[in-house]
Amino acid sequence: MKSCLTTLCYIEKDDCYLMLHRIVKKNDVNKDKWIGIGGHFEHGESPEECLLREAAEETGLILTSYRFRGIVTFIADDYPPEYMCLFTADAFEGEMISCDEGVLEWVPKRDVEQLNLWEGDHIFLNLMREERPFFSLKLSYENNVMKEAVLDGQAMELIDIRNPDGTVTGRVRERTLVHRDGDLHGTSHVWIYRKRADQTFDLLLQKRAAGKDAFPGCYDISSAGHIPAGDEYARSAVRELGEELGIDADIKDLHFLGMYESWAEREFYGRPFRNHEISAVYLLESDLEPDRLSLQEEEVEQVVWMNIRDIRRGIEDHTLEHCIFTDELDMLEKYLNSSGRKA
Repeated sequence: MKSCLTTLCYIEKDDCYLMLHRIVKKNDVNKDKWIGIGGHFEHGESPEECLLREAAEETGLILTSYRFRGIVTFIADDYPPEYMCLFTADAFEGEMISCDEGVLEWVPKRDVEQLNLWEGDHIFLNLMREERPFFSLKLSYENNVMKEAVLDGQAMELIDIRNPDGTVTGRVRERTLVHRDGDLHGTSHVWIYRKRADQTFDLLLQKRAAGKDAFPGCYDISSAGHIPAGDEYARSAVRELGEELGIDADIKDLHFLGMYESWAEREFYGRPFRNHEISAVYLLESDLEPDRLSLQEEEVEQVVWMNIRDIRRGIEDHTLEHCIFTDELDMLEKYLNSSGRKA
């Protein structure tokens, strides 16, 4: 019986990785995938001994410089769990040979993530690119779709990639990679409003916490959030209301305005941020005062009521630091006007 312990190594040369295209074995968990080189421990081997043996057997190369980067726990249905010791190697001796596991090819690092990879491989390739210290990553799959990613004991946020009509494509990705690459994903937007005595309307704006990874300290939609993989728009909307603002709402309390697609590209903390959303936009009528709300400190710094006209004015004269799309405001005003109200 094979050991549940394995090695996986990405050998580097001239800003390329040596990749193995697994197209030979029929009953291969990695069938048609591109991966690094490596294999199962033999009895009594250490991770390093297994690495050196597998590298020599699969590639003919003798590794002379390598780093142990982390442990990857790999769970897939119909296959026993694997615990992979993840390495990179940047020096070697010898001449490369053909491999009976598949086809070896030097692939530029910038192109590796365009290959047919396990979705979780994008996560640890990114961690290695960012020079993260030794890490433990658990990746779980069902029917080849990633269902769970846990980094150093903390669950990572997984998101369904979506079609322009809001339906899911079947691909699930980790949140930071979605924003790195600009993948279309779903969000819920809930605008809380109240009617004033002069028949105009206020919107409740949240000020994003200073520690947010994007648009810190900016005024934003009353409540908004990503749709977690496998979840639904409306259910996610009411959950976000509870988590961010402490509002106990029901789906039937929300008025659905429509779907809204948006794109924003910025840089935060030295990293590109490409946000491509397909959002379900909702209205919720409420006259709750901000001091009666329970704010999620890591997400929301404060909330304020602001008249729609003042929001428009602040956006136009750049006195309101915000991340609001004006054409989404148009959706709100169109609804209010079409309902015989005065916005």
